[in-house]
Amino acid sequence: MEALRVVESLAGVDPAAWNALAAGNPFVRHEFLSALIDTGCAVARTGWRPQFLLLERAGRLAAAMPLFVKSHSYGEYVFDWAWADAYERHGLEYYPKMLCAVPFTPVCGPRMLAASDADRRTLLAAALEAAKEVSSLHVLFPTAPEARLMQAEGLLLRRTVQFHWRNEGYEDFDAFLARMSHAKRKNIRQERRRVREAGVSFRWLRGAEIEPEHWTFFHRCYRNTYAAHRSRPYLNLEFFQRLGATLPEHTLLILAQRGGRLIAGALNMVAGRTLFGRYWGALEHVPLLHFEACYYQAIDFAIAERLESFEGGAQGEHKLFRGLLPVETLSAHWLARPRFARAIEATLEREAAGVARYVNELAEHSPFKADL
Repeated sequence: MEALRVVESLAGVDPAAWNALAAGNPFVRHEFLSALIDTGCAVARTGWRPQFLLLERAGRLAAAMPLFVKSHSYGEYVFDWAWADAYERHGLEYYPKMLCAVPFTPVCGPRMLAASDADRRTLLAAALEAAKEVSSLHVLFPTAPEARLMQAEGLLLRRTVQFHWRNEGYEDFDAFLARMSHAKRKNIRQERRRVREAGVSFRWLRGAEIEPEHWTFFHRCYRNTYAAHRSRPYLNLEFFQRLGATLPEHTLLILAQRGGRLIAGALNMVAGRTLFGRYWGALEHVPLLHFEACYYQAIDFAIAERLESFEGGAQGEHKLFRGLLPVETLSAHWLARPRFARAIEATLEREAAGVARYVNELAEHSPFKADL
Protein backbone atom coordinates (compact mmCIF):
# COMPACT_ATOMS: atom_id res chain seq x y z
CA MET A 1 0.00 0.00 0.00
CA GLU A 2 1.35 3.43 -1.03
CA ALA A 3 0.69 6.65 0.86
CA LEU A 4 1.84 10.27 0.83
CA ARG A 5 2.05 12.36 3.97
CA VAL A 6 3.48 15.70 5.09
CA VAL A 7 5.56 16.24 8.22
CA GLU A 8 6.86 19.42 9.84
CA SER A 9 9.80 17.69 11.51
CA LEU A 10 12.05 14.71 10.87
CA ALA A 11 11.82 13.64 14.51
CA GLY A 12 9.48 10.78 13.65
CA VAL A 13 11.30 9.71 10.48
CA ASP A 14 13.81 6.87 10.68
CA PRO A 15 17.27 8.41 10.05
CA ALA A 16 18.64 5.26 8.40
CA ALA A 17 15.71 5.07 5.97
CA TRP A 18 16.01 8.78 5.12
CA ASN A 19 19.79 8.67 4.69
CA ALA A 20 19.55 5.65 2.43
CA LEU A 21 17.87 7.98 -0.07
CA ALA A 22 20.38 10.85 0.36
CA ALA A 23 22.96 9.47 -2.11
CA GLY A 24 25.83 10.33 0.23
CA ASN A 25 25.10 14.08 0.14
CA PRO A 26 25.58 15.49 3.68
CA PHE A 27 23.30 18.47 3.12
CA VAL A 28 20.17 16.35 2.62
CA ARG A 29 21.02 13.89 5.37
CA HIS A 30 18.57 13.52 8.24
CA GLU A 31 21.16 15.01 10.66
CA PHE A 32 21.78 18.20 8.66
CA LEU A 33 18.14 19.01 7.95
CA SER A 34 17.10 18.11 11.50
CA ALA A 35 19.78 20.41 12.88
CA LEU A 36 18.38 23.32 10.84
CA ILE A 37 14.83 22.67 12.03
CA ASP A 38 15.38 21.57 15.63
CA THR A 39 17.64 24.53 16.47
CA GLY A 40 15.06 27.02 15.17
CA CYS A 41 17.04 28.19 12.12
CA ALA A 42 14.61 26.93 9.47
CA VAL A 43 11.16 27.05 11.03
CA ALA A 44 7.90 28.94 10.54
CA ARG A 45 9.06 31.73 12.87
CA THR A 46 12.01 32.49 10.56
CA GLY A 47 9.94 32.18 7.38
CA TRP A 48 10.78 28.53 6.64
CA ARG A 49 7.78 26.33 7.52
CA PRO A 50 8.79 22.70 6.92
CA GLN A 51 6.30 20.67 4.89
CA PHE A 52 8.43 17.64 4.08
CA LEU A 53 6.76 15.25 1.68
CA LEU A 54 7.08 11.54 2.42
CA LEU A 55 6.15 8.68 0.10
CA GLU A 56 5.67 5.49 2.06
CA ARG A 57 5.15 1.99 0.73
CA ALA A 58 3.98 -0.78 3.05
CA GLY A 59 4.68 1.58 5.94
CA ARG A 60 8.31 2.14 4.95
CA LEU A 61 9.88 5.30 3.56
CA ALA A 62 10.30 4.99 -0.21
CA ALA A 63 10.95 8.61 -1.24
CA ALA A 64 11.03 12.11 0.25
CA MET A 65 11.20 15.78 -0.71
CA PRO A 66 12.39 18.54 1.65
CA LEU A 67 9.75 21.22 1.14
CA PHE A 68 9.25 24.53 2.91
CA VAL A 69 6.51 27.12 2.72
CA LYS A 70 8.39 30.42 2.51
CA SER A 71 7.18 33.88 3.51
CA HIS A 72 10.25 35.63 1.97
CA SER A 73 13.19 34.88 -0.34
CA TYR A 74 16.13 35.22 2.05
CA GLY A 75 18.69 32.45 2.35
CA GLU A 76 18.04 30.94 -1.08
CA TYR A 77 20.82 32.24 -3.41
CA VAL A 78 18.59 32.06 -6.49
CA PHE A 79 17.09 35.51 -6.54
CA ASP A 80 13.42 36.00 -7.36
CA TRP A 81 12.85 39.41 -5.74
CA ALA A 82 11.93 40.88 -9.14
CA TRP A 83 9.24 38.23 -9.57
CA ALA A 84 7.80 39.07 -6.15
CA ASP A 85 7.88 42.77 -7.04
CA ALA A 86 6.00 42.11 -10.30
CA TYR A 87 3.28 40.26 -8.41
CA GLU A 88 2.99 43.11 -5.91
CA ARG A 89 2.73 45.73 -8.66
CA HIS A 90 -0.21 43.79 -10.08
CA GLY A 91 -1.92 43.58 -6.70
CA LEU A 92 -1.12 39.89 -6.25
CA GLU A 93 0.49 37.89 -3.44
CA TYR A 94 3.77 36.15 -4.27
CA TYR A 95 4.26 34.93 -0.70
CA PRO A 96 3.76 32.36 0.60
CA LYS A 97 5.50 30.22 -1.98
CA MET A 98 6.67 26.62 -1.85
CA LEU A 99 10.38 25.85 -1.92
CA CYS A 100 12.34 22.62 -2.26
CA ALA A 101 15.86 23.40 -1.09
CA VAL A 102 18.41 23.04 1.67
CA PRO A 103 18.12 26.28 3.66
CA PHE A 104 21.08 28.67 3.42
CA THR A 105 23.00 26.13 1.32
CA PRO A 106 23.65 26.86 -2.38
CA VAL A 107 25.06 23.39 -3.09
CA CYS A 108 23.84 21.11 -5.87
CA GLY A 109 22.50 17.73 -4.84
CA PRO A 110 19.42 15.49 -4.84
CA ARG A 111 16.16 17.23 -4.06
CA MET A 112 13.69 14.43 -4.81
CA LEU A 113 15.14 11.67 -2.67
CA ALA A 114 14.10 8.46 -4.38
CA ALA A 115 15.48 5.30 -5.96
CA SER A 116 13.49 5.63 -9.19
CA ASP A 117 12.21 8.30 -11.58
CA ALA A 118 8.71 6.93 -11.08
CA ASP A 119 8.87 7.83 -7.40
CA ARG A 120 10.41 11.21 -8.24
CA ARG A 121 7.47 11.94 -10.54
CA THR A 122 5.07 10.95 -7.75
CA LEU A 123 6.78 13.36 -5.36
CA LEU A 124 6.81 16.16 -7.93
CA ALA A 125 3.12 15.68 -8.77
CA ALA A 126 2.24 15.90 -5.08
CA ALA A 127 4.40 18.99 -4.61
CA LEU A 128 2.78 20.68 -7.61
CA GLU A 129 -0.67 19.86 -6.26
CA ALA A 130 0.26 21.41 -2.90
CA ALA A 131 1.73 24.45 -4.67
CA LYS A 132 -1.70 25.29 -6.09
CA GLU A 133 -2.53 26.60 -2.62
CA VAL A 134 0.31 29.15 -2.86
CA SER A 135 1.83 31.19 -5.69
CA SER A 136 4.53 28.85 -6.95
CA LEU A 137 6.97 25.97 -6.50
CA HIS A 138 10.74 26.42 -6.72
CA VAL A 139 13.38 23.68 -6.63
CA LEU A 140 16.88 25.06 -6.04
CA PHE A 141 20.19 23.43 -7.02
CA PRO A 142 18.87 20.00 -8.06
CA THR A 143 21.01 17.47 -9.89
CA ALA A 144 21.03 17.75 -13.70
CA PRO A 145 18.94 14.55 -14.17
CA GLU A 146 16.35 15.87 -11.70
CA ALA A 147 16.25 19.18 -13.55
CA ARG A 148 15.63 17.41 -16.86
CA LEU A 149 12.84 15.38 -15.28
CA MET A 150 11.22 18.52 -13.89
CA GLN A 151 11.53 20.29 -17.21
CA ALA A 152 9.77 17.36 -18.88
CA GLU A 153 6.97 17.79 -16.34
CA GLY A 154 6.51 21.45 -17.30
CA LEU A 155 8.74 23.33 -14.86
CA LEU A 156 10.88 26.21 -16.12
CA LEU A 157 14.65 25.89 -15.78
CA ARG A 158 16.83 28.74 -14.63
CA ARG A 159 20.62 28.90 -14.96
CA THR A 160 23.01 30.53 -12.53
CA VAL A 161 26.79 30.45 -12.12
CA GLN A 162 29.07 29.24 -9.37
CA PHE A 163 32.85 28.87 -9.20
CA HIS A 164 34.47 25.48 -8.55
CA TRP A 165 38.09 24.33 -8.34
CA ARG A 166 39.21 21.07 -9.93
CA ASN A 167 42.17 19.02 -8.80
CA GLU A 168 44.25 18.06 -11.84
CA GLY A 169 46.42 15.69 -9.82
CA TYR A 170 48.47 18.45 -8.18
CA GLU A 171 51.23 17.30 -5.85
CA ASP A 172 51.12 20.54 -3.88
CA PHE A 173 49.97 24.16 -4.07
CA ASP A 174 53.03 25.16 -6.10
CA ALA A 175 52.11 22.58 -8.74
CA PHE A 176 48.66 24.17 -8.93
CA LEU A 177 50.22 27.63 -9.30
CA ALA A 178 52.54 26.35 -12.04
CA ARG A 179 49.51 25.87 -14.32
CA MET A 180 48.47 29.51 -13.93
CA SER A 181 49.56 32.50 -15.96
CA HIS A 182 52.57 34.41 -14.63
CA ALA A 183 50.49 37.42 -13.52
CA LYS A 184 47.93 35.36 -11.60
CA ARG A 185 50.61 33.14 -10.05
CA LYS A 186 52.52 36.21 -8.87
CA ASN A 187 49.37 37.81 -7.46
CA ILE A 188 48.42 34.74 -5.41
CA ARG A 189 51.93 34.38 -4.01
CA GLN A 190 51.90 38.04 -3.00
CA GLU A 191 48.51 37.67 -1.31
CA ARG A 192 49.63 34.62 0.65
CA ARG A 193 52.88 36.29 1.64
CA ARG A 194 51.08 39.37 2.96
CA VAL A 195 48.94 37.22 5.25
CA ARG A 196 52.01 35.34 6.54
CA GLU A 197 53.87 38.60 7.09
CA ALA A 198 50.90 39.85 9.11
CA GLY A 199 51.76 37.04 11.54
CA VAL A 200 48.76 34.81 10.72
CA SER A 201 49.02 31.02 10.82
CA PHE A 202 46.40 28.31 10.36
CA ARG A 203 45.15 25.07 11.85
CA TRP A 204 42.92 22.44 10.25
CA LEU A 205 40.56 20.65 12.63
CA ARG A 206 38.55 17.60 11.57
CA GLY A 207 35.54 16.06 13.26
CA ALA A 208 36.22 15.21 16.91
CA GLU A 209 39.22 17.57 16.91
CA ILE A 210 36.71 20.44 16.90
CA GLU A 211 35.99 20.98 20.59
CA PRO A 212 33.09 22.95 22.14
CA GLU A 213 35.20 26.09 22.57
CA HIS A 214 36.07 26.01 18.87
CA TRP A 215 32.38 26.03 17.92
CA THR A 216 31.74 28.89 20.33
CA PHE A 217 34.63 30.85 18.85
CA PHE A 218 33.59 30.14 15.26
CA HIS A 219 30.03 31.25 15.95
CA ARG A 220 31.37 34.54 17.37
CA CYS A 221 33.32 35.08 14.14
CA TYR A 222 30.33 34.17 11.98
CA ARG A 223 28.03 36.49 13.92
CA ASN A 224 30.57 39.32 13.90
CA THR A 225 30.98 39.20 10.13
CA TYR A 226 27.22 39.40 9.58
CA ALA A 227 27.07 42.36 11.96
CA ALA A 228 29.86 44.09 10.01
CA HIS A 229 27.61 43.85 6.94
CA ARG A 230 24.62 45.05 8.95
CA SER A 231 22.76 41.77 8.56
CA ARG A 232 21.39 39.13 10.87
CA PRO A 233 22.99 35.67 10.80
CA TYR A 234 20.83 32.78 9.66
CA LEU A 235 22.45 30.16 11.91
CA ASN A 236 22.93 29.92 15.66
CA LEU A 237 25.51 28.31 17.94
CA GLU A 238 23.27 25.34 18.65
CA PHE A 239 23.16 24.52 14.93
CA PHE A 240 26.95 24.45 14.64
CA GLN A 241 27.22 22.34 17.78
CA ARG A 242 24.66 19.88 16.41
CA LEU A 243 26.51 19.74 13.11
CA GLY A 244 29.76 18.85 14.85
CA ALA A 245 28.10 16.25 17.06
CA THR A 246 26.06 14.47 14.39
CA LEU A 247 28.18 14.82 11.21
CA PRO A 248 31.79 14.95 12.49
CA GLU A 249 33.10 12.92 9.55
CA HIS A 250 32.01 15.72 7.20
CA THR A 251 33.31 18.78 9.07
CA LEU A 252 36.53 20.73 8.54
CA LEU A 253 37.19 23.90 10.53
CA ILE A 254 40.07 26.11 9.38
CA LEU A 255 41.19 28.42 12.18
CA ALA A 256 43.39 31.50 11.79
CA GLN A 257 45.51 32.73 14.69
CA ARG A 258 47.86 35.64 15.30
CA GLY A 259 49.92 36.50 18.34
CA GLY A 260 48.73 33.42 20.18
CA ARG A 261 45.01 34.16 19.78
CA LEU A 262 42.38 32.95 17.33
CA ILE A 263 41.08 35.66 15.01
CA ALA A 264 39.03 33.94 12.25
CA GLY A 265 37.56 30.69 11.04
CA ALA A 266 36.18 29.04 7.91
CA LEU A 267 33.87 26.03 8.13
CA ASN A 268 33.88 23.52 5.28
CA MET A 269 32.11 20.25 4.64
CA VAL A 270 33.75 17.18 3.11
CA ALA A 271 31.75 14.56 1.24
CA GLY A 272 33.19 11.88 -0.99
CA ARG A 273 35.83 13.52 -3.16
CA THR A 274 34.50 17.08 -2.79
CA LEU A 275 35.18 19.89 -0.35
CA PHE A 276 32.39 22.42 0.13
CA GLY A 277 33.19 25.91 1.39
CA ARG A 278 30.32 26.95 3.66
CA TYR A 279 30.65 29.65 6.34
CA TRP A 280 33.29 32.15 7.42
CA GLY A 281 33.85 34.86 9.99
CA ALA A 282 36.56 36.99 11.62
CA LEU A 283 36.96 39.02 14.81
CA GLU A 284 39.46 41.46 13.34
CA HIS A 285 40.37 42.69 9.89
CA VAL A 286 43.56 41.48 8.24
CA PRO A 287 43.97 42.37 4.54
CA LEU A 288 43.46 39.34 2.27
CA LEU A 289 42.69 37.02 5.19
CA HIS A 290 39.34 36.04 3.68
CA PHE A 291 40.98 34.77 0.47
CA GLU A 292 43.60 32.80 2.39
CA ALA A 293 41.22 31.23 4.91
CA CYS A 294 38.37 30.48 2.52
CA TYR A 295 40.15 29.61 -0.74
CA TYR A 296 43.91 28.99 -0.49
CA GLN A 297 43.74 26.97 2.71
CA ALA A 298 40.82 24.98 1.29
CA ILE A 299 42.74 24.25 -1.92
CA ASP A 300 45.77 23.27 0.15
CA PHE A 301 43.58 20.84 2.10
CA ALA A 302 41.96 19.41 -1.04
CA ILE A 303 45.37 18.75 -2.59
CA ALA A 304 46.71 17.17 0.61
CA GLU A 305 43.67 14.89 0.88
CA ARG A 306 43.62 14.07 -2.86
CA LEU A 307 40.09 15.44 -3.24
CA GLU A 308 38.76 16.01 -6.75
CA SER A 309 37.06 19.37 -6.33
CA PHE A 310 36.39 22.34 -4.09
CA GLU A 311 33.09 24.24 -4.41
CA GLY A 312 33.58 27.78 -3.21
CA GLY A 313 29.90 28.71 -2.83
CA ALA A 314 27.59 31.07 -4.68
CA GLN A 315 28.67 34.05 -6.79
CA GLY A 316 31.98 35.90 -6.72
CA GLU A 317 33.97 36.68 -9.86
CA HIS A 318 36.99 37.25 -7.60
CA LYS A 319 37.14 33.44 -7.27
CA LEU A 320 38.00 33.11 -10.97
CA PHE A 321 41.36 34.80 -10.52
CA ARG A 322 42.15 32.41 -7.69
CA GLY A 323 41.72 29.27 -9.76
CA LEU A 324 37.99 28.53 -9.40
CA LEU A 325 36.27 28.23 -12.77
CA PRO A 326 32.65 29.01 -13.70
CA VAL A 327 30.10 26.20 -13.57
CA GLU A 328 26.43 26.51 -14.49
CA THR A 329 23.91 25.46 -11.86
CA LEU A 330 20.17 24.94 -12.26
CA SER A 331 16.89 25.60 -10.54
CA ALA A 332 13.33 24.70 -11.57
CA HIS A 333 10.20 26.83 -11.21
CA TRP A 334 6.44 26.47 -11.55
CA LEU A 335 4.03 29.39 -11.22
CA ALA A 336 0.33 28.93 -10.62
CA ARG A 337 -0.72 31.93 -12.71
CA PRO A 338 -0.29 31.14 -16.44
CA ARG A 339 0.19 34.79 -17.44
CA PHE A 340 3.10 35.22 -15.06
CA ALA A 341 4.49 31.82 -15.99
CA ARG A 342 4.65 32.87 -19.66
CA ALA A 343 6.30 36.19 -18.81
CA ILE A 344 8.89 34.52 -16.58
CA GLU A 345 9.56 31.84 -19.21
CA ALA A 346 10.46 34.58 -21.70
CA THR A 347 12.63 36.26 -19.08
CA LEU A 348 14.45 33.01 -18.32
CA GLU A 349 15.15 32.41 -22.02
CA ARG A 350 16.83 35.82 -22.27
CA GLU A 351 18.59 35.26 -18.96
CA ALA A 352 19.95 31.86 -20.10
CA ALA A 353 21.46 33.45 -23.19
CA GLY A 354 23.05 36.09 -20.98
CA VAL A 355 24.46 33.45 -18.63
CA ALA A 356 25.98 31.59 -21.58
CA ARG A 357 27.64 34.80 -22.80
CA TYR A 358 28.84 35.54 -19.27
CA VAL A 359 30.45 32.11 -18.92
CA ASN A 360 32.14 32.51 -22.30
CA GLU A 361 33.47 35.92 -21.27
CA LEU A 362 34.79 34.49 -18.03
CA ALA A 363 36.54 31.71 -19.98
CA GLU A 364 38.40 34.38 -21.93
CA HIS A 365 39.83 35.60 -18.61
CA SER A 366 40.89 32.19 -17.37
CA PRO A 367 43.75 32.39 -14.84
CA PHE A 368 45.39 29.37 -16.40
CA LYS A 369 47.98 29.35 -19.13
CA ALA A 370 46.55 29.71 -22.62
CA ASP A 371 47.78 26.29 -23.78
CA LEU A 372 45.82 24.67 -20.92
